Amino acid sequence: MAVCARLCGVGQSRRCRRRQRHNQQDQASDSDMDEEEEERIVGPRQVDVGDGGGLESGVATAGPGDACEYGSGHVNRGGFLDRTSTGPPHPQSLAELPPELLVEIVSLLPGTALPNVALVCKKFRQILNTETIWRRRCMEEFGMKDDLRKMEVGGVSSRDLYVKLLHPYRHILGLWQPDIGPYGGLLNVVVDGLFIIGWMYLPPHDPRVEDPMRRRPLFRIHLLESNKATVECMYGHKGPHKGDIQTVKKDEFSTKCNQTDYHRMPGGRQEEFRTWLEEEWGRTLEEIFHEHMQELILMKFIYTSQYDNCLTYRRIYLPPAMPSDLLPPGLFKGTYGSHGLEIVMLSFIGTYARATKLTGDPNVPAGQLTLDVDLRRPVVLPDLEQQRNIEELSRLVMGVHEEVQREDQQQAMDTSAAARGAAEGASGGASVAEGVEPDHVMTCSDSCQPGPSTTTSPPEAQPFVLPLGVMARNEVYPRTCRKCFYGTGLIAGHGFTSPERTPGLFVLFDEDRFGFIWLELKSFSLYSRLTDHLAHSHAPNMERFEAMLMNMQSWTS
Repeated sequence: MAVCARLCGVGQSRRCRRRQRHNQQDQASDSDMDEEEEERIVGPRQVDVGDGGGLESGVATAGPGDACEYGSGHVNRGGFLDRTSTGPPHPQSLAELPPELLVEIVSLLPGTALPNVALVCKKFRQILNTETIWRRRCMEEFGMKDDLRKMEVGGVSSRDLYVKLLHPYRHILGLWQPDIGPYGGLLNVVVDGLFIIGWMYLPPHDPRVEDPMRRRPLFRIHLLESNKATVECMYGHKGPHKGDIQTVKKDEFSTKCNQTDYHRMPGGRQEEFRTWLEEEWGRTLEEIFHEHMQELILMKFIYTSQYDNCLTYRRIYLPPAMPSDLLPPGLFKGTYGSHGLEIVMLSFIGTYARATKLTGDPNVPAGQLTLDVDLRRPVVLPDLEQQRNIEELSRLVMGVHEEVQREDQQQAMDTSAAARGAAEGASGGASVAEGVEPDHVMTCSDSCQPGPSTTTSPPEAQPFVLPLGVMARNEVYPRTCRKCFYGTGLIAGHGFTSPERTPGLFVLFDEDRFGFIWLELKSFSLYSRLTDHLAHSHAPNMERFEAMLMNMQSWTS
């Protein structure tokens, strides 16, 4: 703001400096021309004063007596000032530029900087009445195009849309995970037409993992019925009704329904359960014959229905992509046995591929690391006939697993020995450390090399078939794969009791599909990429993303 003030010509007394003019008659005629030019560009409409702080208040308010007067000169057809010999040949401040050029300059600034521009002087405050500036901000910052024309026809200005809707709620745009105990979820808040809408993303019906995601609106915000942003709850089957949104703290917000009777059905809880079951699973309870599966479904309905009037959301980011990644990171939907389809986030940290649950279940809740794949340990599959033998696959994977355990034990021993050596004293500790370090380096170097079964690079595409006895929810899976790696999957008892990592095989089919064979469970999970466009969801940097992953585990642990 101080820079703008200097360019505008505002002095330390906070009043615009007046230049000495040799001809008083020229001064009067030039001032009249400047006022007529401003009227033509920005129009006679006055800025409404907001009801408090924020962008609206900043744009609408400026100090008294801060009008900028500008030097003598005439505007030629090219838009530049034609100075007489009595003044400098070029404009000396921004305020001396023609209004149409000022509009073009100001429209390039981010919307968050415009309140300070309005505080500089009266002319700048009048310039900000120009719809072109706000229309451009809506388009560049929020991707609005054709919807602006419809909105303006309806009597809502681009300035009101930006100041009263888009700017105040910009902090809730992007991806969020609802706090629904172990079940989690995925919420995407977007600018959708003339609304800001929170879409809950639901996986396809089990086991159609390659079907597109389903969406259900949870809330919306708009300016349609008044000159003030209105929040509406969209939960239930009776249409939109009154709601509220509160910002709890940074990267967290809550929604509240003020009319929960809109969520109820005439037939009571039984009808609500049948409707929910049809939407969630695409089947009736009578069509689900597995008794254990029926219990899990009923448990989920009872638990999640407690959150129909108030929910808290925490921000999540999409994983950053690196050129060395095995495949593009992102969100995938995968099969999890009786729990149905769940959403995971695949990311790459160093030489590991990791899948973190965004939705979960009573055994392994949302936020936990479901798959941990060591990309330094590829596994070459045998021929198709041997692939059908579960014992042969187990022998290959368990051989790598035992090697990993030996290296972990050796590293633990080396670390313990180094600690003991350091405790013995400076001289003795140095000799011990010198004796330990070379062995440790050699062990690490050896561990980075593939084992005997992985010396040959696998072909780009090789035949793949599941071993006999391995259960798959979806029998339609790719019959060729690119690469396979050793990894571990997280299993636990009900209530996330006795969690442990069990060895398995990560199978890369293509850039949009991968699988995991859980050897101990004799089960296969197929994962397919979520291809929806998710705006405002990329992590600022890798550090923020890794911190988010750590926080996600603590939310449900």
